[in-house]
Amino acid sequence: MAGTVKDAILRGRKTIEDVVEGGLNTVETVVEAGLNTVDTVVDKGRQTVESAVSLGRRTVEQRFLHGGSTMRAAVLHGREDIRIEQVPVPEAKPGELIVQVGAALTCGTDLKVFRRGYHARMIVPPALFGHELAGTVVQAGEGVEGFAPGDRVVALNSAPCGVCYFCERGQENLCDDLLFNNGAYAEYIRIPERIVKKNTLRVPDHVPLEHAALTEPLACAVHGFVDSKPRAGDTVAVIGGGPLGLMILHVAALAGYQVIALVRHDGQVEAARQLGAAHVVQTTNIRKAIRDTRALTPKERGVDIAIEAVGVPEAWQEAVELVRKGGTVNFFGGCAADTKVTLDTNRIHYSDITLRATFHHTPAICREALALIAGGRFQAGAFITGHAHLYELNRVFEKLMNRSSEIKTAIVP
Repeated sequence: MAGTVKDAILRGRKTIEDVVEGGLNTVETVVEAGLNTVDTVVDKGRQTVESAVSLGRRTVEQRFLHGGSTMRAAVLHGREDIRIEQVPVPEAKPGELIVQVGAALTCGTDLKVFRRGYHARMIVPPALFGHELAGTVVQAGEGVEGFAPGDRVVALNSAPCGVCYFCERGQENLCDDLLFNNGAYAEYIRIPERIVKKNTLRVPDHVPLEHAALTEPLACAVHGFVDSKPRAGDTVAVIGGGPLGLMILHVAALAGYQVIALVRHDGQVEAARQLGAAHVVQTTNIRKAIRDTRALTPKERGVDIAIEAVGVPEAWQEAVELVRKGGTVNFFGGCAADTKVTLDTNRIHYSDITLRATFHHTPAICREALALIAGGRFQAGAFITGHAHLYELNRVFEKLMNRSSEIKTAIVP
């Protein structure tokens, strides 16, 4: 049995999978056997893991097509407990697709789920994890129309039923039977029939798969901005410099609105400016943030629209204080279950302030989001600030929990 990946390569094994088949269960085991990091393997001769695979007898796709029975996938077992495991390769039932994941992106929702260990509507552990992805179709189930092996696609994380009270009224994001799908942090993912029909989109050839994987969060951002009902000449304040806060401000700036970004961390300042913020207010003091933001508006009257994209009670309260009389507040960031917020009812009533909240996306908005990415004006590359392999997923989430400057990391299986 080869003791290290280097030994395996020298003895003729062509891929990491061969090493696993030879007796080492995980890449971590290989590391423990003598090499400190996979990077060491790379430094010893192979320039990338991808090149090692490409020089081998078979690629991941060939392994799938020729009967590989298991794949690597991230399984959420509970709070801050993700394990990379060997699980069965999914098979397409009638109407379904199997997609080889080209890139899966980290996101704020996944980080919340990692911290909390569950999501009431989306995932109950133990379960496959991750939901922002794009990839290539490797299998189409019986009856699938419009997709075939080899097609590059982005499969959204949900699809509405189309027949309930809310779907019939154009509020598909509130569907009584909204079907969610998880499992993006894996080599392959099964796409349920309803998502295949309603929310799986072809990716134009010129769009990198990791950019296409931004479609789902961008759809949420577009929905939140449009749902705030902006009018020509409005000034928009976006609270939060996380991925969705930055997406919302970028969408608003591209639409021609003056945007004020309220952020806390140094790395978010430059990102906000790059993405079109006219002004950036950086502070951890809420009262100061309110004063500084209102000072940027005529007669300090406040902004026309304030969009909260953090999901904490203090930020919800801050948003109400930022807007002018007759302004609109969008509570976009979702707080933890059972969170209570105290608001100044006198100000809301006598200043005629509109309070809104926007959840999720709709099939139509998802198509708008992909078109925005494909059009080239949306700076998709600016949102992907790191790359990592699947076995590094725990390290990536630990880094995100420590408020690193990363916006999104592309996980490449």
